[in-house]
Amino acid sequence: METTDYDLIVLGAGAVGENVADRAVQGGLTVALVESELVGGECSYWACMPSKALLRPGQALRAAQNVAGAAQAVTGKLDVQAVLDRRNSFASNWDDAGQVEWVEGAGITLVRGHARFSGPKQVTVTGPDGGTTVLTARHAVTVATGSDPVIPDIEGLAEANPWASREVTSAKSVPDRLVIIGGGTVAVEMATAYAGFGSEVTVIVRGKVLSQLEPFAGEMVVESLRELGATVLLDTTTSKVTRSGDTVTVETADGKTIEADEIVVATGRKPRTDDLGIDTIGLKPGDWLTTDDTMLVEGFDWLYAVGDVTHRALLTHQGKYQARAAGDVIAARANGKPVSDKPWGTHVSTADHEAVPQVTFTDPEVASIGHTEKSAREAGYTTRTVDYDIGNVAGASVRQDGYKGKARMIVDENRKVILGVTFVGPEVSDLLQAATVAVVGEVPLDRLWHAVPAYPTVNEIWLRLLETYGRP
Repeated sequence: METTDYDLIVLGAGAVGENVADRAVQGGLTVALVESELVGGECSYWACMPSKALLRPGQALRAAQNVAGAAQAVTGKLDVQAVLDRRNSFASNWDDAGQVEWVEGAGITLVRGHARFSGPKQVTVTGPDGGTTVLTARHAVTVATGSDPVIPDIEGLAEANPWASREVTSAKSVPDRLVIIGGGTVAVEMATAYAGFGSEVTVIVRGKVLSQLEPFAGEMVVESLRELGATVLLDTTTSKVTRSGDTVTVETADGKTIEADEIVVATGRKPRTDDLGIDTIGLKPGDWLTTDDTMLVEGFDWLYAVGDVTHRALLTHQGKYQARAAGDVIAARANGKPVSDKPWGTHVSTADHEAVPQVTFTDPEVASIGHTEKSAREAGYTTRTVDYDIGNVAGASVRQDGYKGKARMIVDENRKVILGVTFVGPEVSDLLQAATVAVVGEVPLDRLWHAVPAYPTVNEIWLRLLETYGRP
């Protein structure tokens, strides 16, 4: 058994863990990065990149089909095999050699194997060959192990070998009939992609689609899915699933029966902490890890957690944001340097609370930052809601014939700053960073009037929102 000491040990070499390790190394620390699967993690091989690679060709095709002149030049359907091949290239054909090269080039020590805590600041790694290595941290251990899909307790579902997010984004062929259980981002994105491929898609949602966002976002996404040929069943409970040969039969509580070739479960995530040995350090396996804003786990002065496992914001970009703060603060504390832990300081993840940007890459896209009307009200703010039809903006009419979209701005009436913005429409993700800057920077509305949007672009929506609100 080999024993090795490092300043920092990071568990999980996904995008989030890589960022912790990189920032800590840049701060002068020695770092061991432990990974049991592919270096690069979920985002690189089974989530962000492959899923968006599946979605983009259909989006590009429909964009051309909705602009006269270009529409006449588009004469075919998607080449599904070409889409899958392109997806494979974005997932590096599930080979992590390039990511390993980056890790080693960054001065980080990569340790292959499954890590389990064996005591405070100590991790035992079981390698692919069965051998064990004990790693001891001089200063800190960071958990960046991510999350796994939840398989709900539906009769026969587990026995039907359902696809989850990994299987649906890495599929080698497209089923003729696909049932998706769930109404969140993964469910509607994959429904969009597979309906675009020509699959007969049925989405079964226990409540509403994208229920954490503004209600109009889910409504517009449902409308678009139905226009793509998908069946969307809202407020519908799945009661039983059976698989017989190549056919999956799904029964709903209201008596519907749907047959498909594959079934996808996209009903939420759970923390990947059940097999980390965290019971040896006083934590309960399977629990989320609660942290302060420097990402230090409550009750510890050496244990940090970042990314999905914290349940703060299950988004890759937000996890990487947390990772940069954590890597920097671990290095600062190890080197005895000052820590900037006031809100919006260098070493904190303040944006996790009320300034989280996110995009759902359906068609139309949904892009949002900060509060919704409901969440702002529940947080105790005095607000005003401003809505505008993006299709009435000149730049939108140039972008696409019959452009359909909606924008909503939530204003804090006491401070006259923006608490949240939601855009729904074709390619509205391009509008999101300006909204994020406005929310994070707490830019006063009277100053925003001087941020002139170029004409004719869709960004003119900002002027229309301000005009609708009224100039002071």
